[in-house]
Amino acid sequence: MKKVILGQPVNLEEFISVAVFHSEVEFSEEYKDRVEKSRKILEACVRREEPVYGTTTGFGALVTEFIQKEQAELLQKNIILTHAVSVGEPMEEEEVRAVILMVLQSLGRGVSGVRLELLERYRQFLNKNLIPYVPKEGSVGYLCAEAHIAGVLIGEGKAWYQGELLPAAEALEKAGIQPITLSYKEGLALINGTTSPTALSALAVYRMEQAVKAADIAASMSLEGLGGLLRAYDSHVTGCRPQKELCQTAQFLCDLLEGSQIIEKAKDSHLQDALSLRCVPQLHGAAKRVIADAREVVECEINSCGDNPVIFGTEEEPDVYSNGNPDASYVGMQMDALCVAAANLGKMSERRNARFLDKNLSGLPWFLAKDSGLNSGLMIPQYAQAGILNRIRMLAVPATADSVSTSAGQEDYVSMGYNAAVKANEAVRCLEYILAVEVFSAYQAQQFFDSSLKRGKGTGAVYAAMNKEVPVMEKDMYLYPWLEWTRNWIREGKLQDTAEQGLL
Repeated sequence: MKKVILGQPVNLEEFISVAVFHSEVEFSEEYKDRVEKSRKILEACVRREEPVYGTTTGFGALVTEFIQKEQAELLQKNIILTHAVSVGEPMEEEEVRAVILMVLQSLGRGVSGVRLELLERYRQFLNKNLIPYVPKEGSVGYLCAEAHIAGVLIGEGKAWYQGELLPAAEALEKAGIQPITLSYKEGLALINGTTSPTALSALAVYRMEQAVKAADIAASMSLEGLGGLLRAYDSHVTGCRPQKELCQTAQFLCDLLEGSQIIEKAKDSHLQDALSLRCVPQLHGAAKRVIADAREVVECEINSCGDNPVIFGTEEEPDVYSNGNPDASYVGMQMDALCVAAANLGKMSERRNARFLDKNLSGLPWFLAKDSGLNSGLMIPQYAQAGILNRIRMLAVPATADSVSTSAGQEDYVSMGYNAAVKANEAVRCLEYILAVEVFSAYQAQQFFDSSLKRGKGTGAVYAAMNKEVPVMEKDMYLYPWLEWTRNWIREGKLQDTAEQGLL
């Protein structure tokens, strides 16, 4: 199994390999050295009873309250117990793993003053796949979800281990991980920063990159099935508006459709396509620009520390900075934009799909049903698309434009970046289903075309692969399992891989 070494910059692919595909994590010597150096500086501050936020003082509006050294451990335990207040349905396994990894990344920068043995426990969580139970709802940007994870370290809460949800202490014992007593600043460091918004944003960017490629493939299938014109994608056209993503999208669709006799047959049949077919490079390209910007921001944040305070200097001359780095506006605004991109991709996909179902627009039987009336064919999956699209439009309302004052006015503004990241992941899931319906319609439409006509290199590969798994709808049938199959095919990247293999 691939190992990811923490200590040097981690890119999105490496981050995802740990969060989603369970690559093992190791610490470099540099990682260990800088963590231990930072810890020694913090301990020097505590010995001299210097004011350090959340270490020798209380939290939030209680920053003016001095904490005695002998109460330090209780203070750190208390912050975990009182901050583990997110509620509702739990995070998925990959989401929890992503947050744990992001905590290791943030605290591993060596400016937080935690002990290496604390981070070693989280490393074991990942490598042994011990997954804390983390309710998802109720964060303004940080603290709450992270506290549920940290609670498991001290034997509080619940965790999954080997498929079984157990009390935290029992899960730790079965995994062979010793619970830990938190020391100076460690409770605060574990829950502080932008770890959960960044972790969830990394997953959203990864899923959106997959989804927009699937959207390109779905569009090529619709363009072919609806007899669209490739002249709108010609280099003469894209050269007039040389946005990088626009040009690349047009070329990719042309590659997918290379050799299609159906496209060749349709080229002189009409002058101009509807916008949902003609503007694919423009809209998909714009979405890709948003996704690329989000990736750039997320990769920077993956390798950042959002802790407060941060510790520099030496044991003799500590330099401690209270700061605003726990603010999640960077990823939050990008995730709001990602939701808008998902809504746009979804609205075009739904319109392309609708054209398949309207005999007046496609020339194909109503709702792709051989015996319409008795059979309603694919009438209702478009209803599902419409409902899901409405959901994405709701998610496209920005979370980061909102703010509610917390902690008696000490935290009088909050980023709401966490909610932006949560809804971005939901928006991607919704988009996958919308695309699945379009892909399914394009596949079912193939029965009405001359089978002797060659399909495109990419689209043909997709149809051939689906034909091995998905039945052709000769009459009304139970559709749900096949829509789920198609969506999972997209989410797992198999649709995308199949189409690209066809281009080789």
